[in-house]
Parts: sequence; structure tokens; C-alpha cells
Amino acid sequence: MTWYDSITLFVISLVANSFSAFAGGGAGLIQLPALIFLGLSFSIAIATHKVASVFLGIGATIRHMKEGSLNRRFALFILGTGLPGVILGANIILTIDDRVAEIALGFLTIGLGVYSRLKPNLGQQLEIKNRDQHGYIIGGVTLFFIGALNGSLTSGTGLFVTLWLVRWFGLDYKTAVSYTLILVGLFWNGTGAITLGVLGDIAWDWLPALILGSLLGGYIGAHLAIKKGNRWIKLVYEVVTIVIGVKLIWG
Repeated sequence: MTWYDSITLFVISLVANSFSAFAGGGAGLIQLPALIFLGLSFSIAIATHKVASVFLGIGATIRHMKEGSLNRRFALFILGTGLPGVILGANIILTIDDRVAEIALGFLTIGLGVYSRLKPNLGQQLEIKNRDQHGYIIGGVTLFFIGALNGSLTSGTGLFVTLWLVRWFGLDYKTAVSYTLILVGLFWNGTGAITLGVLGDIAWDWLPALILGSLLGGYIGAHLAIKKGNRWIKLVYEVVTIVIGVKLIWG
């Protein structure tokens, strides 16, 4: 890579991950297509992006851990139900038609933004719910399937986790985003990166610029989310989901 390419990758990664850390997902909207445009094949680009996105989780974790807002048992539940799905999704990504999957995911992602827009009070206050056995079963099964999407397609699946935590478990947007960035960004994406790295190839010489942009972007976006609060996070979430959905549909 040339210095120009490295600087370009850093700027793209910084912008993409800042928005992602603010909205609770969506870095793949900009970062993954950029890797493909600059010359990587789809399989190498997706594995390389997965590795870089782990550092989004690290940057966000550094900022969110200062707030001490995570419940350890609930965090372990999200990991336990989602990680098997991530491994499954990463194992089947090369066997499916990614264009068909992207279009379907695009419509679903737009639906997230529209749903949130139609619910003005959604995620504005913390309202713990569905924490009984029935609620955990439905919540866990859904997280498993979202994890499978996360392992196979990287564009915006963290946004599904954010809205599911808000809608089903009653978290406010700020708390849901902190869970998504730490658990999905760090652990789900880390598991996906390892699985894809074993199955395929990673462009290691592209990673320094991507890692630096992801790390700084994760911290900056998490800081802005904490400072701006639920109303702004909800607005950015809705914009990002609709833009990502349109991008996925139109390729």
C-alpha cells in the first residue's frame, strides 16, 4: 500500500467507526465497500474488516467502562446466545449468494430505522422488561440469529442488536449502544475475525491504518453518545439504519 492509500483508509475508518460508535453499529457501510473498491476481494475484505472492527470495540470499551453501566450477568447472556450464531454465520458466508443476502438485509435494516422513527418515545427511558424465563428464551434465540447475520454479513448487524435490546429488554438507547459496542464490537466481531481468518485470508498490511481509525473512532463516537444522550443517539440511529439499508439494496 502507498502512503496515500494508508491515509485514505485511516480517514474512512475514523469517520465510519465514529458514526458506528455513536449509533450502535454500521461501520461496515463505509469501511467494507472501501476495502473492496481499493482492490480486496469480498472474502478478504470481510475478514480484514472484522479484525479492524474489533478495535472499534476496544476504543468504545475504554470510554464506556468509565461509566460502569453494564450488568455482568446480562452481558454474559448476550455473549452466550450470540457467539454460537457468529461462528455459524462465519462458516456459511462463502457458501451463499451475498448479493441476495445483502438486499434482504437492506430491507430489514430500513425497517429498523422506520420502526424507531414511528416510536418517538422508544429507548428514551430505561424500562427493564422480559427478564423472566420466557423473555430470555425469545431474546436469546433472536440474538443467536442476529449473531449469525453478524458472522456472515458485516454491514449494520450491530444495529439489530441495539434495537432488539431497546425493544425487547427495555434498555434506553445509550445503555443499549454500550452493550452493542462492547459485546458485539469486541467479542462477536473478534470471534468472527478468528473464524474468518482460519477459513480465509486477511490483508495484514492494510490493518495498521484501519486499526488506528477504528480505535480512535470507537472512542470518539462512544464519548459523543454518552455526552449527547438518548434523543441524539435515536436520531443518528434512524439516519444510519436507513442510509445503510439503501446502500445495501443499491449495492
